[in-house]
Amino acid sequence: MFRYFAILLSFLMSATAAVKIEKINYKGWPNSYRITNGEVELVVTSDIGPRIMRYGFVGGQNLFKEFTEQLGKSGEPAWQTRGGHRIWAAPEDPVRTYPPDNSPVDVVVKGDVLEATQPVETITGLQKQIVVKLEPSGTGVEVLHRIRNTTLWPLEFAAWALTMMAQGGTGIHGFPPRGTHPEVLAPTNPLTMWAFSDFSDPRWKFTKKYMMLRQQPGNATPTKFGTFNTNTFGAYLLGSELFIKRYQADPTRTYPDFGCSFETFTNADFLELETLGPLTKVAPGGWLEHVERWTLHRNIQIREFTDEELDRVVAPLTR
Repeated sequence: MFRYFAILLSFLMSATAAVKIEKINYKGWPNSYRITNGEVELVVTSDIGPRIMRYGFVGGQNLFKEFTEQLGKSGEPAWQTRGGHRIWAAPEDPVRTYPPDNSPVDVVVKGDVLEATQPVETITGLQKQIVVKLEPSGTGVEVLHRIRNTTLWPLEFAAWALTMMAQGGTGIHGFPPRGTHPEVLAPTNPLTMWAFSDFSDPRWKFTKKYMMLRQQPGNATPTKFGTFNTNTFGAYLLGSELFIKRYQADPTRTYPDFGCSFETFTNADFLELETLGPLTKVAPGGWLEHVERWTLHRNIQIREFTDEELDRVVAPLTR
């Protein structure tokens, strides 16, 4: 009888759950959009962007970084860090990567799906779009990133989805399945460094199966790392809440930065979880697409960052 009642209750809850999208003023941006199913909420700006500036439980903390002094502002001549989640084109270039996203974007709501499309970038000829679809119940979000080539010639680039996490947490990434020697002789993944990468930095921790990077407010030294995993995920533990973003990479394709599908970066202000798509030659007028899937989890307790503990707590949530 109890099992029957539980199934009936679950059915009724799923039947009544719905996604609500409403226009709000978010911290000085009057044309923002709140997407919620009653459990979690996201905020997408249209005064600038496209950016997803908030993802969290309703009434709870924002897992994403916000630069307080930049909130509500727009029209700046140079690119602003601002915070939240954004889409870029890889590989990184000091000019082509940083066109300002400080002007209004076009937002279209189609039922429970929100599309935010920026104007064509004058410098690059690219047009970027983020499409957000929140599940009717639970915390699942599908984030589709699209980049259009509006020039008259083919361009080669990759989608690059960057999420700036709030201060004070720990980033977690899993390596591809491990093996033994001599049974597995071929390499399984790259470990990519930048000129400013320093693995003697105590913010890093590596185990056999995982990589951890702590965000340390006050530590202004930047550091970065990249790798490849077919089942790419990046997680961030902030207090007892865990954010996870997942991306299915294609091992038959060529990826930027010596073959990275995942990169992570930190400095004093934030930690970034980044997924990258394959390098693709996009024809004039064509679109490139890249999908991430997000979830958010409560009451997560990780006693220590060991393979055994992460296998127990984090691994089941990334499948």
